Amino acid sequence: MKHVLITGAGRDTGRLLAVTFAASGAHVIATARTASAAQETVATILAAGGSAEAAVVDLASPESIAGLELERLDVLVNSGARYLEGDASPADIANTITAAATGTVLLTERVLPLLRKSSGADVVNLISAAGEPGQHRSAAHPAFYAAKHAQAGYAEILSARLRPEGIRVISLFPPDFVQTGPRETGAALTAQSVVDCVLFAVGQPRDCFIRSFHFEQI
Repeated sequence: MKHVLITGAGRDTGRLLAVTFAASGAHVIATARTASAAQETVATILAAGGSAEAAVVDLASPESIAGLELERLDVLVNSGARYLEGDASPADIANTITAAATGTVLLTERVLPLLRKSSGADVVNLISAAGEPGQHRSAAHPAFYAAKHAQAGYAEILSARLRPEGIRVISLFPPDFVQTGPRETGAALTAQSVVDCVLFAVGQPRDCFIRSFHFEQI
C-alpha cells in the first residue's frame, strides 16, 4: 500500500485528491492548516472503507512543516496553495508567496529522505498555468503568478536532479478550473479531470517519467 501525503487536503481539489487516492488503495496522509478540516477529509475516506490519517501542516509556517513526523512516504502531492485575486493586502501577498513557494520547497526537502527510501517515489506539483512563461490568462493576483513561477522553477531543477535516483517529479499546469461541471468539449476544466491526470501519471511504470502536463488554453 502506497503512502501518499496531500497538502491542502481539507477542501476542494485537495480533498478530492485525498478521496481518490484512498479509493485507489493508497494510505492517505491528509494535511490542512486546521485539524478539523484534515479530520473531516479523513472521516470521509474512512466512511468509504479507505485508509487515512490527518496532520496539521501550515505551509506558510516553517515551524509547522518542521513539526511534521512521518515514518514512511511514497508520494508527495503539493496541492496546497492559496489562490489570490483582486485587491490584496501585504499580509495576503506574503502568505500566498510563502505558502506556495517557500512552503513547497521546505516540505519537499523535509520528506525527501523518506521518498528516497521508497521503491517508487513521486513528487506531484499542482502548479497552475499561471506558472507558465508568457501566460497571462488567469485573473489571479500577480503575487499568485510569482508564487507559481517559483514552484515551477523548483520543480524543474528537482526533476533533473532526482531522476537518476528513480524519483519522478511531475508538475501540472492547469488553467483556472471549476470544482464541478460537465466534462465535455467546450466546458471548463474540472477538478476531477485534473485529479485523473495525477492518478494517471503516478500509475505509469517506473520507466515512464512524465515531467509535466500542459493544458490547451481557451
